[in-house]
Amino acid sequence: MFHWLEAYTTDHKYMLGVSLGVIFGLSARLLMMRTDYRQYPTYPHGRIIHISLGIIAAALGAVAIPALYKKDYTAITFLTLAAQQFRDVRKMERDTLTNIDSMELVSRGTTYIEGIAMVFEGRNYLVIFTSLLTSLFAIAFNVWVGAIAGVVLIFAVQFLKSGKSISHIAEVTSAPLRIEGPDLYVDDIYMMNVGLKADQELIAERGLGVIVKPFNPNGKATLSNLGQRQAILYDLSTILGVFRDSGEPSLVPMAKLDMRDGRLGVFMLPQEKDAGKAAEVVRRVPILESAVRMPTEASVNKEGGT
Repeated sequence: MFHWLEAYTTDHKYMLGVSLGVIFGLSARLLMMRTDYRQYPTYPHGRIIHISLGIIAAALGAVAIPALYKKDYTAITFLTLAAQQFRDVRKMERDTLTNIDSMELVSRGTTYIEGIAMVFEGRNYLVIFTSLLTSLFAIAFNVWVGAIAGVVLIFAVQFLKSGKSISHIAEVTSAPLRIEGPDLYVDDIYMMNVGLKADQELIAERGLGVIVKPFNPNGKATLSNLGQRQAILYDLSTILGVFRDSGEPSLVPMAKLDMRDGRLGVFMLPQEKDAGKAAEVVRRVPILESAVRMPTEASVNKEGGT
């Protein structure tokens, strides 16, 4: 009878640990999910897909601990299979966004798409990590310690879900547009040749210019990445709108570097002409992980490097 009671108590402890792990793991996934101005994931079906994947990830992480306590080492195999599944999720997101991108007036670009796909894969691993550690503390100690660990992990997830933005690497200011003959400038940065008089008048009336000045060589190298520039143009066009239709190349938003000092000139024709808001949008554009460059960290650029 006592052996039965001890087994019941142990199983009850495992069940509480798994339940707590799933609850905090799913909470972490819900915290990281947001349908914002990019409208991705879509609502409701896109969110349903990602919530379902979050439940699966939380359950896998939470169940792994009781399995290891019972010396059932096949649990590691299941985690390996889960990793493969989440890599497939990344591929699915990449393919979906690439297909959608061809229908946009201003595209996200492959670098932005790869960044979004990477984020969706990585967040599932954060869910597994949260549920696994919550379950471990609940089973190894008690349910209250597990709950405290879960809360701490939720705060850690909140910190990890946000990356840096353009404001961390550059100063952003609005700038006047100049048209000299057929040449268009943002401040003193040459953008393109505009031949039609009607387009010149439209740009003079509705155009906006922004200058992005990097703080250091690392910021300069990051802003020179074409994918990062396209992300700036996409966010501006999504939030402020874009005053153009297909087949109008002279009205396409554009970002070009000043080759002398690394400043980035941004030109666009928004639906809502607000220079202050445009500069703020650019400041909040996320820095894409695959666009980050850090030349100052190379040994040849460090003091005493050889």
